[in-house]
Amino acid sequence: MITWQLIPFSELNTQQLYQLLKLRVDVFVVEQTCPYPELDGKDHQTGVHHLLGYQDNELVACARLLPQGLSYPCVSIGRVATLKSKRGGGLGHQLLEQALKSCESLWPRESIEIGAQEHLADFYSRHGFVQTSKMYLEDDIPHIDMKLSK
Repeated sequence: MITWQLIPFSELNTQQLYQLLKLRVDVFVVEQTCPYPELDGKDHQTGVHHLLGYQDNELVACARLLPQGLSYPCVSIGRVATLKSKRGGGLGHQLLEQALKSCESLWPRESIEIGAQEHLADFYSRHGFVQTSKMYLEDDIPHIDMKLSK
């Protein structure tokens, strides 16, 4: 069973922060062999919340929830990551469902925009997101913008 925590940056303890950054670097930098600026200056901005999913005291999933205006004109979800060894059992869908519920709680009835890796378009479509841009390269990885309208 996954235990979910929704925490603003200023309330993350050092252990949570370390686990969060390690998971994100393991997924986005190491697994995808993509050196890019993981620390982009958005994590600590006002209104940003971090969704952490723990199983047996191990961080297995995370996402960053951003208020409108930081990444997109709308609310945004980013840095969606799951531990490699825990994939294949629906954890990603649980994470996204929890992120959507959390966004609704933080910012009721607000649309949500994301920059999705293109190969994950079907995954996000299953949760109501619709493609809103042509493919573009971000850090040499094909991406598309998607939106969930409210």
